[in-house]
Amino acid sequence: MASIQLIEHSKGAPGLRLIGLGPNLMPTNGIKKLKDLFDNHTFWAKNRSEDQIKKLLAGSTIVISAWQGKRIVGFGRATSDGIYRAVLWDVIVPRDLQGRGIGKIIVEALLNAKKIQAVERVYLMTSNSADFYNQFQFRKVETQSLLLLEQNNF
Repeated sequence: MASIQLIEHSKGAPGLRLIGLGPNLMPTNGIKKLKDLFDNHTFWAKNRSEDQIKKLLAGSTIVISAWQGKRIVGFGRATSDGIYRAVLWDVIVPRDLQGRGIGKIIVEALLNAKKIQAVERVYLMTSNSADFYNQFQFRKVETQSLLLLEQNNF
C-alpha cells in the first residue's frame, strides 16, 4: 500500500472547506471527494450536500483527513469544549481499505489532538463498529441513555 499522509486541519478546516486543499496544500477538490466518501462508504452521512459538509467542517474542533496521493482514504472529526467533553464524529475509511490501520491512525490522531487530550470524557456513537473502538478503551455505558430529537431542518 502506498504511503498515507495524515492531515490535522486547522480548527474548522478552512483550507479543505473553502479551497478544497488536500496533501501538501494542493487543491484536490477535497469537498467533492469528502462528499463521495460520505455517499459511498456510510449509511448515516449519505446525501449530505457540499454546503452541509462545509458547515459541519466549520463547526468541528478537530478535523483529520488521510490521503493516498490525491485520493481521500480516511476522515474523522471531533467537537469539544476543551475541558469536560468531546465527541468523535464521522470516522470513515473506504470499505476496500478497511483493516489496514487507517481508521486506527485517524482515531489516534483525534484522541491525541490537544483540544481532546485534556478533556474528562470522550463520547462516540456507533451502530456496528463497537469492537473497533474497544482497542482505544471505549466501552459501552449502561448507566446512560442515548436520547434523540430529530429535527428535519434541511
